[in-house]
Amino acid sequence: MLRKKSSAKEESKEGQENESPENKDNSEIRDPADLASDADSPEDAPGGESAGQTGQEAESTDKLSPDDYTFQEKLAEMQDKYIRLSAEFDNYRKRTLREKMELTKYASENILLKILPFMDDFERALKNSEDTKDCAAVRSGIELISTKLVDFLKQNGVTEVEAQNCAFNFDLHDAVAKVQVDDENMKGKIVDVVLKGYYLQDKVIRHSKVVVGE
Repeated sequence: MLRKKSSAKEESKEGQENESPENKDNSEIRDPADLASDADSPEDAPGGESAGQTGQEAESTDKLSPDDYTFQEKLAEMQDKYIRLSAEFDNYRKRTLREKMELTKYASENILLKILPFMDDFERALKNSEDTKDCAAVRSGIELISTKLVDFLKQNGVTEVEAQNCAFNFDLHDAVAKVQVDDENMKGKIVDVVLKGYYLQDKVIRHSKVVVGE
């Protein structure tokens, strides 16, 4: 009886010793599906929770409210108006600059057109003086042209500066010479006018060049 029990213990011990290492390792290997499920769980995966939050924030950023769309439309409209206004102002600046240059270039056009008839009169007078021997007629024609020119200048605000026998005035006259005079009343006064001076309205545009007595 004792022999049979000892033999049974020996057989069970030998069975345990003869158990292959492969069976021991297989008992410790886990199912691949379980490993995959463990890896996918957000709690076990490193940074799983923060990654989920980042995705939610990006999704919320992409979604714009109707007020945001209205703001974008207004901003685009204002930008378009600014571009158009800038282009219109640039065109206006170029146009006004071109007009200013043309105005400066042709500013004397009107006055010259009014002077040209006097040139025509002088040309006719010179042509007629070649065939005539009547000096009085030539002189009369030249006086008519001179009178016509003086009237034209008065119409445009140009008048002569009075100088002859007037007291010398630095604001109106330029003394080119001085001469001795016997008359005490003519000392300090203008005895001769070398070149006439002229006003334009109330402004002196050319001083008279005169000779002053002393």
